[in-house]
Amino acid sequence: MRLMPTLLPAALVAALAACSPQQGANADPAGATAGADREAAAQSAFEAVGRLAAWDAAFADVVEADARIEKLTVDTFTWSEGPAWVADGGYLLFNDVPENRMYRWSESDGLSVFLEPSGYDGPPLEELREAGANGLFAESAGSVLLADSGTRVVARFDPGDKSRTTLADRFGGKRFNSPNDVVARADGSVFFTDPPYGLKDFDESPAKELPHNGVYRIDADGAVHLVDDSLTRPNGVALSPDGNTLYVANSDPDHPVWIAYTLDAAGDVVERRQFADASDLAGDDAPGLPDGIAVAADGTIFATGPGGVLVFAPDGTRLGRIETGSAIANCAFGDDGRSLYMTSHRFLARVRLKLAGLGFQG
Repeated sequence: MRLMPTLLPAALVAALAACSPQQGANADPAGATAGADREAAAQSAFEAVGRLAAWDAAFADVVEADARIEKLTVDTFTWSEGPAWVADGGYLLFNDVPENRMYRWSESDGLSVFLEPSGYDGPPLEELREAGANGLFAESAGSVLLADSGTRVVARFDPGDKSRTTLADRFGGKRFNSPNDVVARADGSVFFTDPPYGLKDFDESPAKELPHNGVYRIDADGAVHLVDDSLTRPNGVALSPDGNTLYVANSDPDHPVWIAYTLDAAGDVVERRQFADASDLAGDDAPGLPDGIAVAADGTIFATGPGGVLVFAPDGTRLGRIETGSAIANCAFGDDGRSLYMTSHRFLARVRLKLAGLGFQG
């Protein structure tokens, strides 16, 4: 049975909060006024959009019922993607893939172009549909892994000098299709997806050299291994907190699912299972497909999909959905680890959570 969600428009929540009386106002008028002024200033800095949909009581442990979903930018992007929080500097990087442009955003500095081109840097190629870089993954050492759709490689990027080193560009002597998303495990291995989205005509592109759309692993020594060649549109990728489960989104409208792979110490798959299915959610009123994934320190999964960011318990139970009103391509934790940033089609959004993202705890 499909549960009807409890919907709470963010703008309405903010308006009601502003009208609510403050307890204890007579005890410390000056302090209460100052606190209210600070809160009002913080809440008015960005427009509130979207709403929260609770499908399980445990959603209350993930996000406050009155949490504001903030629209951090105007509608300026063609298709925003691949957010990653750079702790050394305190800013978010993300890509506009069709425009071949990487952006930087921070609370203090706002939005700026960080790198252009972000991906392919050469004469126009007829076979390219999207020339820009796509998914990003911030590493603890300060570098950023880059799924470069346009150049058709996976690379390590230095935000300081903006140099990059190619980690892999081929499998079995054949070029990748268009690497889409990437994640690293603690042992140094790198997992990434390789759908055909960057190529015109997708699977029918004459530039497509591989017969499949794969999920891959790059070992620390540079060896490339095929993890799965059966998914039609492998997309977002993430790891569980212990690094023993790999999650992959399949953004096929005919089969919108997430797959979970149990990994051994070497990174080989010992079990494959369907983690979740969004077929019942897909529709004109719920834009988006399974795409980017972020994991909290406790294993809670934030997966972009039909209607917004779907929140799952580690066992696959649907807890709720974070909606911005448009398709959300990807999401990432930032700030102190309790902010979820969302690349929401033409704009960037953010919501505060009760949970900390993986890598922020401690």
